[in-house]
Amino acid sequence: MAKTVALLGTGLMGAGMARSVLRAGFDVVVWNRTAARARPLADDGATVVEQPSRAVEGADVVVTMLFDADATAEVMAGVLPSMGGDAVWAQCGTVGLDGTRRLAELAREHGVGFVDSPVLGTRQPAENGQLVVLAGGPVALRDAVVPVFDAIGSRTVWAGERPGDGHRLKLAANAWVLSITAATAQSLALARGLGLDPASFLDVISGTATDSAYAQLKGRAMLSGDLAPSFGIDGAVKDSELILAAMRGTGADDRLMRALNEQYREAAALGDGVEDMAAVIRVHRG
Repeated sequence: MAKTVALLGTGLMGAGMARSVLRAGFDVVVWNRTAARARPLADDGATVVEQPSRAVEGADVVVTMLFDADATAEVMAGVLPSMGGDAVWAQCGTVGLDGTRRLAELAREHGVGFVDSPVLGTRQPAENGQLVVLAGGPVALRDAVVPVFDAIGSRTVWAGERPGDGHRLKLAANAWVLSITAATAQSLALARGLGLDPASFLDVISGTATDSAYAQLKGRAMLSGDLAPSFGIDGAVKDSELILAAMRGTGADDRLMRALNEQYREAAALGDGVEDMAAVIRVHRG
């Protein structure tokens, strides 16, 4: 069983994941490009370092939770030589299919075991250890990473043994998340435009077959104007682009996702870029 976990990237999701791993009794070493975002984790018991290569020394499992494939590849190219021969890299950031292939090849070049393990959930589930881990990787590596996945998540879904299998499932799930959030904004705006209290839309679907906890959560945020990031609008833009790339690879009809990408891009441009994806309501308000 892993005893020491290095977590690279302590942003919106990574900080909560680090605390969940600490609660499970692991020794945790953390690094973040902006050091100030990692330092508060020292109060929770983590060892905070200023160089990622120091974080991975002696680690049994190295978890990456960085923004995109380029950032992850840049960091890991510098630290893979410092990882032990039995260490396993659990890649939890959403980087897309091409990005996953690129990172898996980087791991292979350095003889490091690689598990593609993006997570489903936002900031609060990350803090509470209630993410869903969508994993793809060799059966032989599972024992090493399962205790860490159990710490950060309520369950782990093994999508397959290939690097990228976890991401295939994650992109399908995120397509739904992006769709339901924008659709909620549309219905709220329509209700308001028709002269109704927009909250009545959330009330009428509550408890019915058409209800969704996510629609209620994002819808209430839209109505209150509380756009503190849980799933950032910049992430919605990035992920919709990754989904579009995957759809092009399958020949699937991408018209809906193209429209969603346009809406999230416009909403991001209207704000400061660090708001929650619920900021898509701005596009529907006109």
